[in-house]
Amino acid sequence: MAEIPIRCFAVSVVLLRRVPAECEVLLLRRNHTLVGEWCQIAGAIEEGEKAWEAALREASEETNLTCDRLYSADICEQFYEADRDAISMLPVFVGFVDADATVVLNHEHSEFRWVSFEAALEMVPFAGQRHVLRHVEAEFVRREPVRHLLIEAACRWPWSARNS
Repeated sequence: MAEIPIRCFAVSVVLLRRVPAECEVLLLRRNHTLVGEWCQIAGAIEEGEKAWEAALREASEETNLTCDRLYSADICEQFYEADRDAISMLPVFVGFVDADATVVLNHEHSEFRWVSFEAALEMVPFAGQRHVLRHVEAEFVRREPVRHLLIEAACRWPWSARNS
Protein backbone atom coordinates (compact mmCIF):
# COMPACT_ATOMS: atom_id res chain seq x y z
CA MET A 1 0.00 0.00 0.00
CA ALA A 2 1.41 3.39 -1.03
CA GLU A 3 1.41 6.29 1.40
CA ILE A 4 1.31 9.99 0.71
CA PRO A 5 4.04 11.75 2.69
CA ILE A 6 3.29 14.70 4.92
CA ARG A 7 5.87 17.48 4.67
CA CYS A 8 6.42 20.34 7.10
CA PHE A 9 9.12 22.52 5.54
CA ALA A 10 7.73 26.05 5.70
CA VAL A 11 5.70 28.51 7.76
CA SER A 12 2.76 30.78 7.10
CA VAL A 13 2.56 34.21 8.76
CA VAL A 14 -0.50 36.42 9.06
CA LEU A 15 0.55 39.98 9.90
CA LEU A 16 -1.98 42.27 11.57
CA ARG A 17 -2.06 45.94 12.43
CA ARG A 18 -4.59 47.74 14.58
CA VAL A 19 -5.99 50.90 13.04
CA PRO A 20 -8.68 53.06 14.67
CA ALA A 21 -11.67 51.35 13.07
CA GLU A 22 -10.46 47.75 12.84
CA CYS A 23 -7.66 45.26 12.62
CA GLU A 24 -6.17 44.90 9.13
CA VAL A 25 -4.40 41.97 7.45
CA LEU A 26 -1.36 42.34 5.21
CA LEU A 27 -1.64 40.58 1.84
CA LEU A 28 1.15 40.37 -0.72
CA ARG A 29 0.81 39.83 -4.47
CA ARG A 30 3.16 37.06 -5.61
CA ASN A 31 5.78 37.48 -8.36
CA HIS A 32 7.08 33.91 -8.61
CA THR A 33 5.12 30.91 -7.36
CA LEU A 34 1.38 31.57 -7.70
CA VAL A 35 2.09 34.63 -9.85
CA GLY A 36 -0.47 37.39 -9.39
CA GLU A 37 -2.22 35.77 -6.41
CA TRP A 38 -2.71 37.48 -3.06
CA CYS A 39 -1.22 35.59 -0.12
CA GLN A 40 0.04 36.03 3.39
CA ILE A 41 3.74 35.66 4.13
CA ALA A 42 5.15 32.16 3.68
CA GLY A 43 8.61 30.73 3.52
CA ALA A 44 10.92 27.81 4.14
CA ILE A 45 12.34 26.86 7.50
CA GLU A 46 16.12 26.94 7.23
CA GLU A 47 18.49 24.32 8.64
CA GLY A 48 18.75 24.62 12.43
CA GLU A 49 15.94 27.18 12.61
CA LYS A 50 12.83 26.90 14.76
CA ALA A 51 9.54 27.48 12.95
CA TRP A 52 8.85 30.70 14.88
CA GLU A 53 12.33 31.97 13.97
CA ALA A 54 11.52 31.31 10.32
CA ALA A 55 8.27 33.28 10.75
CA LEU A 56 10.14 36.33 12.08
CA ARG A 57 12.86 36.05 9.43
CA GLU A 58 10.38 35.67 6.57
CA ALA A 59 8.33 38.66 7.78
CA SER A 60 11.51 40.74 7.85
CA GLU A 61 12.82 39.49 4.49
CA GLU A 62 9.54 39.83 2.61
CA THR A 63 8.23 43.08 4.13
CA ASN A 64 10.97 44.62 6.31
CA LEU A 65 8.48 44.55 9.20
CA THR A 66 9.26 43.62 12.80
CA CYS A 67 6.60 41.89 14.90
CA ASP A 68 5.82 43.52 18.25
CA ARG A 69 4.24 40.23 19.33
CA LEU A 70 4.29 36.81 17.69
CA TYR A 71 1.80 34.06 18.43
CA SER A 72 1.33 30.50 17.36
CA ALA A 73 -2.03 30.61 15.59
CA ASP A 74 -2.86 27.12 16.94
CA ILE A 75 -3.66 26.01 13.38
CA CYS A 76 -1.79 24.67 10.35
CA GLU A 77 -2.31 25.60 6.73
CA GLN A 78 -2.47 22.38 4.76
CA PHE A 79 -2.68 21.52 1.09
CA TYR A 80 -1.92 18.74 -1.37
CA GLU A 81 0.90 19.29 -3.88
CA ALA A 82 0.29 17.15 -6.96
CA ASP A 83 3.82 17.61 -8.38
CA ARG A 84 5.31 16.15 -5.18
CA ASP A 85 2.38 13.83 -4.40
CA ALA A 86 2.61 15.08 -0.83
CA ILE A 87 0.55 16.88 1.76
CA SER A 88 2.19 20.04 3.03
CA MET A 89 1.43 21.33 6.51
CA LEU A 90 2.62 24.79 7.49
CA PRO A 91 2.36 26.02 11.07
CA VAL A 92 0.65 29.41 11.07
CA PHE A 93 1.90 32.35 13.12
CA VAL A 94 0.18 35.65 13.86
CA GLY A 95 2.34 38.74 14.14
CA PHE A 96 1.20 42.16 15.30
CA VAL A 97 3.09 45.12 13.84
CA ASP A 98 3.05 48.85 14.45
CA ALA A 99 0.22 50.55 12.54
CA ASP A 100 2.63 53.16 11.13
CA ALA A 101 5.39 50.74 10.08
CA THR A 102 6.51 51.00 6.46
CA VAL A 103 6.26 47.91 4.26
CA VAL A 104 9.25 47.36 1.95
CA LEU A 105 8.70 44.44 -0.40
CA ASN A 106 11.43 42.11 -1.61
CA HIS A 107 11.64 40.63 -5.14
CA GLU A 108 9.07 37.90 -4.35
CA HIS A 109 6.14 40.33 -4.42
CA SER A 110 4.87 43.07 -6.72
CA GLU A 111 2.55 44.90 -4.32
CA PHE A 112 0.95 44.81 -0.89
CA ARG A 113 -2.32 45.86 0.68
CA TRP A 114 -3.52 46.25 4.24
CA VAL A 115 -7.14 45.10 4.07
CA SER A 116 -10.08 44.14 6.27
CA PHE A 117 -10.66 40.46 6.96
CA GLU A 118 -13.76 40.68 4.78
CA ALA A 119 -11.71 41.94 1.83
CA ALA A 120 -8.91 39.44 2.48
CA LEU A 121 -11.39 36.56 2.31
CA GLU A 122 -12.38 37.73 -1.18
CA MET A 123 -8.79 38.24 -2.36
CA VAL A 124 -7.03 35.00 -1.41
CA PRO A 125 -7.40 32.14 -3.92
CA PHE A 126 -7.50 29.04 -1.71
CA ALA A 127 -10.10 27.68 0.70
CA GLY A 128 -7.31 26.77 3.13
CA GLN A 129 -6.20 30.41 3.28
CA ARG A 130 -9.77 31.54 3.95
CA HIS A 131 -10.04 28.93 6.73
CA VAL A 132 -6.84 30.27 8.33
CA LEU A 133 -7.99 33.90 8.03
CA ARG A 134 -11.38 33.12 9.62
CA HIS A 135 -9.60 31.35 12.49
CA VAL A 136 -7.17 34.25 13.01
CA GLU A 137 -9.98 36.79 13.02
CA ALA A 138 -12.00 34.75 15.54
CA GLU A 139 -9.12 33.95 17.89
CA PHE A 140 -6.85 37.02 17.63
CA VAL A 141 -9.13 39.91 16.72
CA ARG A 142 -12.61 39.22 18.06
CA ARG A 143 -11.19 37.95 21.35
CA GLU A 144 -8.02 38.42 23.32
CA PRO A 145 -5.42 35.85 22.16
CA VAL A 146 -4.78 32.99 24.56
CA ARG A 147 -1.66 34.01 26.47
CA HIS A 148 -0.17 30.53 26.15
CA LEU A 149 0.11 31.04 22.38
CA LEU A 150 2.42 34.05 22.74
CA ILE A 151 5.97 33.10 21.80
CA GLU A 152 7.88 34.84 24.57
CA ALA A 153 11.29 34.02 23.06
CA ALA A 154 10.30 35.89 19.88
CA CYS A 155 10.09 39.12 21.88
CA ARG A 156 13.71 38.68 23.00
CA TRP A 157 15.17 37.06 19.89
CA PRO A 158 17.94 39.10 18.24
CA TRP A 159 16.83 38.11 14.76
CA SER A 160 18.16 41.27 13.14
CA ALA A 161 21.66 40.47 14.40
CA ARG A 162 21.37 36.94 13.02
CA ASN A 163 20.80 38.22 9.47
CA SER A 164 23.68 40.70 9.44
